[in-house]
This record gives sequence, C-alpha cells and structure tokens, in this order.
Amino acid sequence: MNPLLLAAKRIGPWILLTATVVPIGTQQVADTAFRPPIEKPAYPAGKGPAVLIDEAHNNFHTATGRYLPFAELLRRDGYVVTASAARFTAEALGTGRVLVVANATEAFTAEEITGVRNWVAGGGALLLIADHPPFEAPAADLGKALGVRFREGVASPEGDDSGRIVFRRSDGTLRDHPVTRGIDEVATFTGTSFQVETSGHPLLMFGPGVYSAKARNDPNPILVKGDLQGAILPLGRGRVAVFGEAAMFSAQITGPDRHPMGMNAPIAKQNPQFLLNVMHWLSGLLPDR
Repeated sequence: MNPLLLAAKRIGPWILLTATVVPIGTQQVADTAFRPPIEKPAYPAGKGPAVLIDEAHNNFHTATGRYLPFAELLRRDGYVVTASAARFTAEALGTGRVLVVANATEAFTAEEITGVRNWVAGGGALLLIADHPPFEAPAADLGKALGVRFREGVASPEGDDSGRIVFRRSDGTLRDHPVTRGIDEVATFTGTSFQVETSGHPLLMFGPGVYSAKARNDPNPILVKGDLQGAILPLGRGRVAVFGEAAMFSAQITGPDRHPMGMNAPIAKQNPQFLLNVMHWLSGLLPDR
C-alpha cells in the first residue's frame, strides 16, 4: 500500500511540497546502511548526554524515520537518543540535555516557546532546524524568540537546478569557529536562509549568486548573500544551534535510482563530523570561541 506523505517535487530549482500518495520506489527513505567512522567517540556507549528528538509536532524528520541515521550517529558517539512525543513542558524538557527540533509542520504554542526559551536560558541546549516552505513557518515564532528570523523562500544558487550548496572554508562561506575546526566544506540541499538579530556566530554564510524565491516563477527573487544557513547562539547559561536545511544531517535514499542525499552524498563527506562538532558544542565539549 502506498502511504500518504508530504512529498517534495523538484521543478527547476524550486521545491513543491504537496500531500500525495507516493509510490514506494520514489520515497525519501533513511539509508540504514550508512555508518561513517568515528575515530574516538566523545562518550562511553550509552553514557553521554540525553538527546530528545521532537516528534510531537508532526515532524517531517524523526528518530525512527528520515533522521534515523542522525540518531544512530549520535548513539555511536555515546549520546543517549530518544524520540519525544511530549509537548514542550518544563517536565518534559527536564528529561533531556539537548533538544532537537527538525522540520516541525505544526506551530509551537506560546507556552511551549516560553518554556523552551526558559529551559535553554537555564542551561539547556537546542538544535533548531527549519527548512524551505512550508517548514519555516511553524518555526518562525520560536525563531523570533531566540533572535532568529527565517526567510520565507527557497534558497538556490543561480543557474544550478540541483539546489545543492557547498560552504567552503577557502571562500569564507564556512566560517571559522571551534565547531568548524578540522572541517573544510559542508554541503546542504536547498533549504532556506535566516538572519540573526542577537549575539551569535555564523557557521554557514551564503556567498554571491544565491537567491531566495517564494515560487518557481517569482519575478523578484532576493539575493541572500550574507544570509545564514547555519549559526550558533548563546542564550543565558544555554546554547542554541540553528540551521535552515535538514537533509544535511540526514542520510537518505531518494527516487527510483536510489540517489544518496544528505550525509551519505559524495559532496557531503565532512557533514557527519560537522554534525558531531555541533553536538559537541551544544553539550559543552567545545568552547564558545
């Protein structure tokens, strides 16, 4: 039986997201065989910080779905990773050290936003990921509470229909920080952009030739040079990492030809270590500067 899914259809450089019946052979599915090497795990197996992956907001990426390789990579690094179907209350958040929210499709309540902000300010850590429309809208209010403004639109390089973007240390689009040390390049797969209106540090910054458009035939695409697709922010005694693209931390097989997309793609060989570095910063193993 073919399930009803939120399907992504590429039209030129744009992504059309629709609810449709998707044949089994064309789905985005987790690459369960993907196991990148970890030279030295950060923590003994099962002894690291507790990581909660949000599944309470109809998330497109979950611990047992498209983010299964994400969860497994963290577990192999020693983290204790669990799916969380609980709304964001002080009690629920108190069971974790790091909260991961990836492509929620339901907006957070005002109480949840206040609760998350207070939890982070008190010493928690948040990894917030909101992709191209329709995913940026549910995260917009939470982003604003953290000093982040997601742009409504699809970010894509001019003249490149693949939507794939590589941020490189050599051209300054991969910014220097303890999180990026030892990393030369990071790949993303379309996504959106955002701006930070508080103190923080950019990690992935768009260079020239990248535009954001609200539709395929948008007559006025916006040049987003200087906008971000990855950043980290201190908040009180806690830490926040924000990204405008989710597939970069997945490992998926897509289409009838089973193309790799995410950390398993040939252009994303350093993405797994970059993800671990982000988690190490969130859990306090890496310094803020």
